[in-house]
Amino acid sequence: MVGPDYKPPHVPWLDGWSADALQSAQAESQEVGHPPVILDEWWRNFHDPVLETLVEEAQRLNPGVRTAGLRILESRAKLGIAGSGLYPQVQQITGSGLYGSKIRSKGPNQDFFAGAIGANVGWELDLWGKFRRGIEAADAGYLASVAQYDDLQVLVAAQAAITYATIRTLEQRLRIANENAALQKRSLEITERLFKSGNESELDVQQARTLYLSTLATIPEIEGSQRQAQNALAILLARPPGPLPELAAGRERIPEAGLGIIAEIPADLLRRRPDVRTAELQMAAQSALIGVSESQLYPAIALTGSVVLSASSVARSTYTFDGGLGPALVWNVFDWGRLTNQVLVDDARFQQLYEQYQDTVLHAASEIEDAAISFAQFREQVAILAESVQAARRSLDIADVQYREGLVDFERVLDSQRALFSQQERLVATKGGIAQSLITLYKAMGGGWQAGRDRPLVDPATSATMGERNKWKGLQDAPLPPAPEDPQLQPTTDTP
Repeated sequence: MVGPDYKPPHVPWLDGWSADALQSAQAESQEVGHPPVILDEWWRNFHDPVLETLVEEAQRLNPGVRTAGLRILESRAKLGIAGSGLYPQVQQITGSGLYGSKIRSKGPNQDFFAGAIGANVGWELDLWGKFRRGIEAADAGYLASVAQYDDLQVLVAAQAAITYATIRTLEQRLRIANENAALQKRSLEITERLFKSGNESELDVQQARTLYLSTLATIPEIEGSQRQAQNALAILLARPPGPLPELAAGRERIPEAGLGIIAEIPADLLRRRPDVRTAELQMAAQSALIGVSESQLYPAIALTGSVVLSASSVARSTYTFDGGLGPALVWNVFDWGRLTNQVLVDDARFQQLYEQYQDTVLHAASEIEDAAISFAQFREQVAILAESVQAARRSLDIADVQYREGLVDFERVLDSQRALFSQQERLVATKGGIAQSLITLYKAMGGGWQAGRDRPLVDPATSATMGERNKWKGLQDAPLPPAPEDPQLQPTTDTP
């Protein structure tokens, strides 16, 4: 076969890459004694039944995932088209009929019918691998569509989990805002009574009211963000925007999990990521298309044959039977650069995909490192902020007592209330950040697509609808290729 044989791309730095931030985070987890991580279904590490239900429903019903499943069916059909090139490309049955009349100067006119039926067959021999390269390209395209389907599974699982963690974080923020508003309202009522009795100035009242109203103003903002997050989660679940009844259970519980031990080599995690596999398989498909274009530079030899039977109803006419069999040669000798430049076009596209692959791997490594760094930073902040909240609460208690005893002015109480609210907000936001950064880290490692291989590509209703239009049964029921246990295409030192 003409054209280049595909060789997997080599990433010079990948084999020596150790993902320092990830290794450091895992080392700390090992000291704490976290069990090994379940990367295939990482959302189960949070031990949150609501989260597990929402993620699995999103992976099953999300419109983007279902569209990706339909693209797999499309790729299967294209692969069937490519495979048909190995068989006779021309298989035609032809026929014609003519009803006419002979007008005579003497005697009656004569009506007649003439017809012919025939068959033509043409089979271009695959001397240069044009059709085999086409099958190679279609096969790689099919596998790329499966990898894209896997990538959508990973993305949707992460989006659903992050949105869920956001909702739980906002629920805690709303509770804290209401608690602080209630606390500040009591202070406002105390200052109002003292002012009316002439024991305090109006300044204390107005300062207390300012802080109280400022806290109240955050509540509508948090509630709006919460409703928007719920709507976003509903869309991921292919539901109309609105409240989700599942969220009634486990309210205000931010998902928590430690980073378990991951035994796999970081380089292998990158190579097995669905988006990295997609980029590599697109390269493989384009490499085969170079061979398809190059085969056009060579002569095409085909075997052709035809049989035709003709007859007429005219008196004393006879039927005729014609047949022929022989080779045919087509060679575009003078193409004025059209075919040679097409080879160059496909080669340039391949090189572009090679660069895109390198960029995809770089970004994948960066995602892992960034997510691991964020997870470690948030985890360190939580312990500090927890102590800060305790100190702020104790400070407020002391300020209240000293204010009632007349040892300090009301400004100290207001400062303590502000500090408590601020530190509680930071603590909740940081806990939410831990959950979101851990989810992002699992996404960056490419976990969560494996379960999708066992699900039907289309739901029963869609399958029935498509079956009414065309014969999809065979393509719909065909199983997906097995999930790669190791990187599908091992790295090599060869470069394009």
